[in-house]
Amino acid sequence: MLIGVLGSGGVAKVLATGFLKHGHQVKLGSRSPEKLKDWAAENLGGSVGNFAEAAAFGDLVVLAVKGTAASEALHLAGAENLGGKPVMDACNPIADAPPVNGVLQFFTDINKSLMETLQQEFPLARFVKAFNSVGAPGMVDPKFAGGKPTMFICGNNADAKKAVSGIVEDLGWEVEDMGPAEAARAIEPLCMLWCIPGFVKNDWMHAFKMLR
Repeated sequence: MLIGVLGSGGVAKVLATGFLKHGHQVKLGSRSPEKLKDWAAENLGGSVGNFAEAAAFGDLVVLAVKGTAASEALHLAGAENLGGKPVMDACNPIADAPPVNGVLQFFTDINKSLMETLQQEFPLARFVKAFNSVGAPGMVDPKFAGGKPTMFICGNNADAKKAVSGIVEDLGWEVEDMGPAEAARAIEPLCMLWCIPGFVKNDWMHAFKMLR
């Protein structure tokens, strides 16, 4: 698959490298592509460009930027480069404020997720929430004593969720589809829960698993 990754931070780079490792073609995009020269030197099978170039390249687009920058990144990517494509949204609506007793603060409320807002703003893109509830070091080929972890996803388009599920499984996860976009109201706060052991106990290597 051709995958365009929007972002120049740790999550974007880890996911882009993981997709390359598992046989996909990747273009990593940034507002300032020069930030990515080290990544490009270490990942010769991949390419870099600006947001619009990465979005145009991908049959599937990955949004991996700060939540506060998500809308602007998508505008720079260009609605015409996103229309009809799966957009895997790995963002969280984390506010520019410190955690309280280990609990992050969000700039959204429980009745409206960031992904729903982005879906309304870019109606032709097919958003799917994924990879927002685990840290970058555990995203690719995770190894946990409790077995294969679960990635919770949601979105309004079945074909987009199928495409995203495929790359999530490629990276070593089982997928749990929680339904349409409104489920992001529950999935995004998993980031808060995931981060508490890190802030309180400096334990950053864990993941969620659905048991039946």
